[in-house]
Amino acid sequence: MAGPRANWKGYIRFGEVSCPVALYTAASSSERIAFNTLNRKTGNRVKREFIDSETGDPVERDDQVKGYEVENGQYVVLEPDEVAAAIPESDKTLKIEAFIPCSQIDTTYFDKPYYLAPDKIGTDAFLLLRDGMKKEGVAAVAKTVLFRRLRTVLIRAHGKGLIASTLNFDYEVRSSEKAFEEMPDLKIEGEMLQLAEHIIGTKKGSFDASTFDDRYEAAVAELVKAKIEGRTLPKRKAPAASKPSDLLQALRESAGFGTKETKPKRTAANANRGAGRPKAAKPAAKTKQASAPRSRAG
Repeated sequence: MAGPRANWKGYIRFGEVSCPVALYTAASSSERIAFNTLNRKTGNRVKREFIDSETGDPVERDDQVKGYEVENGQYVVLEPDEVAAAIPESDKTLKIEAFIPCSQIDTTYFDKPYYLAPDKIGTDAFLLLRDGMKKEGVAAVAKTVLFRRLRTVLIRAHGKGLIASTLNFDYEVRSSEKAFEEMPDLKIEGEMLQLAEHIIGTKKGSFDASTFDDRYEAAVAELVKAKIEGRTLPKRKAPAASKPSDLLQALRESAGFGTKETKPKRTAANANRGAGRPKAAKPAAKTKQASAPRSRAG
């Protein structure tokens, strides 16, 4: 069986060392369910057509040209050969400009991932780069022309090879300040924070992408199957609205500490003294035992 087809081939260069490499797509949406647009009346597929916005006439492919709007309705026309001439020439080399600690990587800038593997010869240099980055805990920042654009790429050790993620440009990433500008300046502490830590502790797991469910794809596939078989799927019941409760009470219930009315002193602070995390079964018993010695002493 033939192996995967490379999306790009070239060289990776660090210092005076270079080796031939190949890029392979790491993520693809080709397996997703795709739809065609049909004419409801005839059941036939419809085709898209470019129409002149003023005359209403169809525009053939040879008459279609790119344009940049400079004013309302005024465009600068860019011919295909002009666009091609403006694209940077590619020397097919990933030039590593810097090595940065993996802890400094801002994943907000990640665009698309590609597997980076050695191409035919030069495996020793490739392995040297991979193992060196693993040992130092760093990633490489490199630049090259990929798919007709000068791109910055972040390269990290990944399994037996490397993974190269194209990065969004700074102007493409929106500032987080506007997204968070209405966040209140509050400090959560005390019982609420301890309860949250307890809940997080009980839910700890490990990253396993095989457990990620694409419920949309599964639901659409089941709908298509039902349509083919002439079945109708049962209608879903509307989810019941949750009862209103305050944050502290919701945390107590999530942690399994019961209701506020029946067990008011059941807190994570009592269970968290000494070592270890709060346990659901001990706080109530501890509250009862606290008063017993005093009654005997009296």
